Amino acid sequence: MRLHRLDLTAFGPFGGTQTVDFDSLSHAGLFLLHGPTGAGKTSVLDAVCYALYGSVPGARQSGQGLTLRSDHAAAGTRTEVRLELTVAGRRLEITRQPPWERPKKRGSGTTLDKAQTWLREHDPRAGTWKDLSRSHQEIGEEITQLLGMSREQFCQVVLLPQGDFARFLRADAEARGKLLGRLFDTHRFAEVEKRLAERRRTTEARVRDGDAALLADAHRMQQAAGGAMELPDLTPGEPGLAEAVLGAAAVARSTAREELTIARCRLKAAEDAQVDADRALADVREVARLQRRFAEAQERAQALAARADAHREARARMERGRKAEAVAPALQLRDAADAEHRRAAAAQAHARDLLRDALGADTHLRTAFDDGGAAGFAGAARRAAEELGGLESARRGERRLAELVAERDELDRQEQADDDVRTEAETWLAGWEETRTRLQSAIESAQEAAHRADQLAAQREPARRRLAAARLRDQLADDTETAAARAAEAQERALAAKKHWLDVRERRLNGIAAELAAQLRDGEACAVCGATEHPAPARKDAGHVDREAEEHALTATREAEERLAEAEQRLGTVREALAAATAEAGDLPTDRLAEAADDVERQYVLARRDASALHAAHEELRRAEAEHERRTADRQQAAVRAAARIGHRERLDREQTGLEAELTQARGTATSVAARATQLERQVALLTDAADTARAAEDTARRLKDADARLADAAFQAGFDTPQDAAAALLDDAAHRELQRRLDAWQSEESAVRAVLAEADTVAAARRPAADLAAAERAAEAAARRTRDAASARDAAARRCTELDRLSTRAASAVRQLAPLRTEYERVARLAALTAGTSADNARRMRLESYVLAARLEQVAAAATVRLQRMSSGRYTLVHSDDRTGRGRSGLGLHVVDAWTGRERDTATLSGGETFFASLALALGLADVVTDEAGGVRLDTLFIDEGFGSLDDQTLDEVLDVLDSLRERDRSVGIVSHVADLRRRIHAQLEVVKDRTGSVLRQRGH
Repeated sequence: MRLHRLDLTAFGPFGGTQTVDFDSLSHAGLFLLHGPTGAGKTSVLDAVCYALYGSVPGARQSGQGLTLRSDHAAAGTRTEVRLELTVAGRRLEITRQPPWERPKKRGSGTTLDKAQTWLREHDPRAGTWKDLSRSHQEIGEEITQLLGMSREQFCQVVLLPQGDFARFLRADAEARGKLLGRLFDTHRFAEVEKRLAERRRTTEARVRDGDAALLADAHRMQQAAGGAMELPDLTPGEPGLAEAVLGAAAVARSTAREELTIARCRLKAAEDAQVDADRALADVREVARLQRRFAEAQERAQALAARADAHREARARMERGRKAEAVAPALQLRDAADAEHRRAAAAQAHARDLLRDALGADTHLRTAFDDGGAAGFAGAARRAAEELGGLESARRGERRLAELVAERDELDRQEQADDDVRTEAETWLAGWEETRTRLQSAIESAQEAAHRADQLAAQREPARRRLAAARLRDQLADDTETAAARAAEAQERALAAKKHWLDVRERRLNGIAAELAAQLRDGEACAVCGATEHPAPARKDAGHVDREAEEHALTATREAEERLAEAEQRLGTVREALAAATAEAGDLPTDRLAEAADDVERQYVLARRDASALHAAHEELRRAEAEHERRTADRQQAAVRAAARIGHRERLDREQTGLEAELTQARGTATSVAARATQLERQVALLTDAADTARAAEDTARRLKDADARLADAAFQAGFDTPQDAAAALLDDAAHRELQRRLDAWQSEESAVRAVLAEADTVAAARRPAADLAAAERAAEAAARRTRDAASARDAAARRCTELDRLSTRAASAVRQLAPLRTEYERVARLAALTAGTSADNARRMRLESYVLAARLEQVAAAATVRLQRMSSGRYTLVHSDDRTGRGRSGLGLHVVDAWTGRERDTATLSGGETFFASLALALGLADVVTDEAGGVRLDTLFIDEGFGSLDDQTLDEVLDVLDSLRERDRSVGIVSHVADLRRRIHAQLEVVKDRTGSVLRQRGH
């Protein structure tokens, strides 16, 4: 992947449009991205990440959406990032626009535009760009597939964050595992561990459930065996449970079968004894029955003799009843005619009573009532019906009169309602001008407040920035004095150290002859002149110093110079920040700027509060104008309806007067025509009813007279003196049945008694002694009880055997089914423990994911060592360690080997500068490994963010040489730093300059 061009518009601190030409910067291999703190160096990297993935790096994800927009941008300028790059041999252009709130084209306010994305590809043959997609999802999938890396991997291997890798060096195994897991996507191995653990828990639960069910069946067998079965004290999951249960079940089944055999023998003996007892009881019961039968027959014969007179009287009563049955039809006819006559007479009297009340003062109908005959009642009914038919026209007139009255009332109600509407409208309209003036005044006041709020809003942010800058200025002024004092002190110490070193150096040079003379031996050649004789060798004086003292002084001098450089760098940084803060804040005191900012904020809040009433005032005026139009229309419509009602009321009055005269004549003495009609309808009905009842009474009286004559003739022919005698002798059905039953019962009883007293067996049994039935029943009951007890014991033993056989069979089946499941559980448990690092077979207690990550970390350490040895002049080597740390697990240890001491030590013991170049080497090595892991995608452009300020000059040269060597792989490396010395060493630069109106980019080629 190689970057060519980046265009930024209204993004982050950049208010306008800025362009980065990466092709020009990449010619030198190394280029520097520098600028003051807060200018926007990191925002350039954010823009690259946003263009590729639609989001910024994880630590700055709060900058998504609307907050990516620059606060310095003009209101009509939309935020946009355009990146041109080459990846996988394809030259692409990605353009992204985040959502933004733009001003409305019509009216005031803003509207939200959605985010947009474009992807284009350059056609080298045609020399033109062609559109590929405008879908966020499609473009994201295409870029991720081409790069072969997720956003997290890209930010880790392309935008190398040195702080993260410094923490990575000092982190524990768990923290390293999280980072490596994100980069190398080892989640699938963790899923394997999880799936194995879940499968182990599932199979373990199934085995425990099976053992619990088997143990439950064993307890059921123990209950069925009645305490004859002993179970060992085992719990589900323990080995040997199945064998113990099956063995105990076999013993219980054998014991139950023996008990069943004994119970069957006892039941056979009890049944034989019961048969003998039942036979003896049957004989005794038969003798007792015959004796009771003979005694009962004698008692019944005596009772028949006592009832002989009553039997003869009943036979005579039955004979008279048979003769009276010939007169019964005539009696029934006479009773029916008499009852019918009485009902007709009562109905006639009731009809006359009702008619008397209903006729009232109608004299022309009273003559029919006084006559009392059916013909008179019928004639009066016809006359009343004729009068009723003549009232139909009057009924219609009366209904119309009621409609006229209701319509007149409705007109009065409408008139009253219109008067109320007119009065209310005139009252409201009287105050209209005052209301309109008040509402327009409120709108003008709110508009003025809104304009004032807009003006104050433009003053708020500058006032806040000036106040913040003033506070920073005050703080930096104190920091500048402190830094200047420290720099002066460091300079004095550096000068003193250098003076001491020069003095020591001069003293050593002066005494160098004494050092050479100390090495001379007689007969050996001098290293300076070659002579073998040494007549007067130089002697060391009291102030002589050796080489070790000189090197110690030189080291102290260099350390003092380093501290001086750090102090001067700190002083320069503080002064630069103080100058920027002073330029932003001006010369006014901080308290006056705070008062001014508070005053602007207070006025802004008041203006916004007053301006918030603008919409409500507009709405209230609109509602008032609509109400004015409605009130005016209501008043006009009420006047029109009042004029139309005058003529309608006059027509109704004329029609009402004519109808009332007509109805007065038709009503007569009644309150209304309907009442008169109801009165006539009732009179017609009652007259008709009276005529019908009169005719019915006459007919029933005639039929009663005929029935009396037929009854007297039938009684004489049947032999009775009067009809009353025949009626008294007549028996009803119930009396006849009862009398016949008594006669039949007498005859049956007499025959039965004679038959019993003639039986030979009964007479013979009566001559024997009385039978002892109670003793025989007690003996039979005792034999039956013994038989039932034996049968119950036999049944219980049989049920026990059956239940034990069933449960044993089920237990044996369960054991067979659990065998493969138990085998599977043991296999899965071993695998789960092995991958989780808890198995004894896993000596280093490494999880599967940690094992895979350890292999990746070993590759990273090997790739990082190549660069680390060069940066450290061959001193340091990164190695991966599988050793366990404390009580934790092994697999992700990282150590550094110091070639000067030959010992391996923890990376946390490295100094600040050593930590930087070690983490840089680790980052570059990780970038190579992740690139190979992602499919070998070439990463031709890398960025390194900060960390160079902690290096001395020699180490910085070595680190830059390593970075410069990346050009051998046709790579360009961008260093993001504000270290001043890098501006002298690296000629290709991209400078970020900040200003009150927003930051700008200045590019300087090689």
